Amino acid sequence: MYRSISMPEFDQELKKDIQVIDVRERDEFANGHVPKAINKPLSELATQITDMDDEAEYYIICQSGGRSAQACAYLADQGFDVINVMGGTSAYTGHLEQ
Repeated sequence: MYRSISMPEFDQELKKDIQVIDVRERDEFANGHVPKAINKPLSELATQITDMDDEAEYYIICQSGGRSAQACAYLADQGFDVINVMGGTSAYTGHLEQ
């Protein structure tokens, strides 16, 4: 099971030292992503979890929330503590990094 948070809540969490995983494809990520995000595309996620800390908490984001929900379900099944960011990058009102 995983939790979900709204974009306003996530915006507040970004002020802390958090780990954010953007599960959009590489070209989408390169066109702009929320601060602190690292890219682990959903299509490659199963092969990229070996470098994830199973004791850490991860905020999972995509474009609108669908892929991040899929990623959260998968990662939670693997034992990770994950939080789905509802609304995704399209709901983020701050400056996107490139």
